[in-house]
Parts: sequence; C-alpha cells; structure tokens
Amino acid sequence: MALMRSGWLWRQTSVLKRWKLNWCDLWVDGSLCFYKSDSRRELEYRVNLKFTCVDVRSGLECRGVTPPETNPQENVITVQLKDGSTMNLCANSEDESIAWKLTMLETRRNPVLAYDPYDDSYQAVHLSRYQTVYMTPGAGPGTHHVIVRRDPLDGAFDHLALGLLAGMAAGATIRSFLWAPVLFC
Repeated sequence: MALMRSGWLWRQTSVLKRWKLNWCDLWVDGSLCFYKSDSRRELEYRVNLKFTCVDVRSGLECRGVTPPETNPQENVITVQLKDGSTMNLCANSEDESIAWKLTMLETRRNPVLAYDPYDDSYQAVHLSRYQTVYMTPGAGPGTHHVIVRRDPLDGAFDHLALGLLAGMAAGATIRSFLWAPVLFC
C-alpha cells in the first residue's frame, strides 16, 4: 500500500479535549493512522477517510476550535465524519495544514486501490452500491478476491421492527389487564 503523506500532527482527544502530538500516516486506501512516535510501533488511533469522511476544512474555516498553545488558528484542520462527530487536528504551519487538507480530500475522492502481485501494480477498484468489490488478479493462476465492507446500519431496522412488535405485545397485555376488573364484577 502506498503512503500519501506522513508527519507530525496535533490531535484533540474526544473526551477531555486535550491536544496530543502524534505521528500520522495517510495511506492510499484512506486510512489515517496516529502513532505515539515516528517509529510507528504503537498505533493509537485509526480512521478510514474513504468511508467516514464528509468534509475537511482548514485554517479560518474551522470555527470554534482553539488550537494548541503557540499555534495560530491557520494551522487547524477539522475533519467532519459521517456519524456527526469531528476530528480536530493541528499542523505545524499554515502550508502544512493546507497540504494535509488537500491530501485528505484527494484520498477521500480516489477509488479504492488494490495491489496485483502478478502485474506488480495497483488497480482501481470501485465499490458497488452494496459496498462490495470483485477483483480478479492478473494473468497468473491466482484466486478471485471478494472484498465486502459491511454497512454499519445493516440490520439496524431489524431491531427497530422487533422493538415495535414487543411494544405492541406489551400494550395488548396491559390493555387486557385494564379490562379484567370490569369482566369479573
């Protein structure tokens, strides 16, 4: 997998809203990985921008975000995610924050790439509307690969239907108990 960008970024934690300095790698498949150091031994956090990113803003576009000490507002990067949350980052300079923003947007826009060892190349793979990818390796005697990305909302409505059914049954039971004094008098 090809590395698109790497470097030090400040990341604001989600719970305490404190700023932590992390080494970041942005891969061609959209994975944004945060490590404790540039040795890349301890992965702290990972987000896939290709599937979860809605928008990326930088600099003065990021309202309501206070950058870490000694960093101006122009260095801030805000990544808006599909679940409604935001990830706040801060680069070391304004140029660096713009470069990170453009690379993140490019990664989000590009198709999924898969490595074909028989051709020694990457091939673009497009997701179907079912979030499924079918790939065939080059002319070699390889196997067919099927990559399936499960939709996080898949099956959510099954629980909703089950809850509605349980509520109707509970309501019918309670309603029958309310008629019991009338029937036995």
